[in-house]
Amino acid sequence: LSTDKTVKVLNILEKNIQDGSKLSTLLNHNNDTEDEERLWRDLIMERVTKSADACLTAINIMTSPNMPKAVYIEDVIERVIQYTKFHLQNTLYPQYDPVYRVDPHGGGVLSSKAKRAKCSTHKQRVIVMLYNKVCDIVSSLSELLEIQLLTDTTILQVSSMGITPFFVENVSELQLCAIKLVTA
Repeated sequence: LSTDKTVKVLNILEKNIQDGSKLSTLLNHNNDTEDEERLWRDLIMERVTKSADACLTAINIMTSPNMPKAVYIEDVIERVIQYTKFHLQNTLYPQYDPVYRVDPHGGGVLSSKAKRAKCSTHKQRVIVMLYNKVCDIVSSLSELLEIQLLTDTTILQVSSMGITPFFVENVSELQLCAIKLVTA
């Protein structure tokens, strides 16, 4: 592909990333029936998954060998980082480590050990799939850091995203990817 077409593809991917970058998957509509809530969650997870695929595609394009400098679009990189940070903090960490969950009923304060003791280890298939995609994104971001110089604000965002997994339990694959990211 020519550089112009590749840049256009990346700009389209950015719009797809933006679509799912602020969607919370932990919906709890009090007045909805179980079926309605399941349908909402399925719709949101579909958009979030589509955005994760767009992130991976954009990062894979940028980390391909012999890419021209025009391909490293700062807005696309920042959007990928924004998406990843949001879903780590709002979707994956609460699913994998109960300490990060917010009680929707505002119940009593439990210690972190008590929260972890009450946690079930069963994860939805779509959450596991999102977790694997986010691990791939974090790993690919470390490759991008070795290829392209980024702005200070972007580096700060990436470094905070790379350090946070070490304070979360049950995310060992993500921690391995974060080691790669932090060292890069």
